[in-house]
Amino acid sequence: MSGNKSELPQTMAAVLLTGHGGFDQLSYRTDVPVPAPAAGEVLIKVGASAINNTDINTRIGWYSKAVSGDTNAGGSEGFDEINDDDASWSGIPLQLPRIQGCDVCGEIVAVGEGVSPERIGERVLVRNLQQPPGSDNPFECFTYGSECDGGYAEYTLSQSGKLSL
Repeated sequence: MSGNKSELPQTMAAVLLTGHGGFDQLSYRTDVPVPAPAAGEVLIKVGASAINNTDINTRIGWYSKAVSGDTNAGGSEGFDEINDDDASWSGIPLQLPRIQGCDVCGEIVAVGEGVSPERIGERVLVRNLQQPPGSDNPFECFTYGSECDGGYAEYTLSQSGKLSL
């Protein structure tokens, strides 16, 4: 990892999604490890993160094929009939706990192998739909903050090619 690692804290505050359902499935923690960027990734100090409908729909399990009601029907408490095996945007079971936050902007503070250290200090906006690393299929994607950790934290990771300046 490039960047001055000694300036970065070891832990951060984050909101973790611990399961599908109501607001009780969100847990504010101050002891979450700050992630380290892998090859091709950047570490972003989060400046802002919004609540996207995807964040709500993921929390309440609305993407599950078992749910037939509208988002508002489960907006506070979630749904009773969800299937955890398909209750994500991609239909793949979520790895919990998960840091949500689909819409995020911030500043690059460290870079992984293969990413120019000159990117440190750039202000960026993370694309919320991303392709898996190494995929050339433009229709294969996952949602930031749903199938990977997102912006409801002090720091977040992103693939270096999935940012806008």
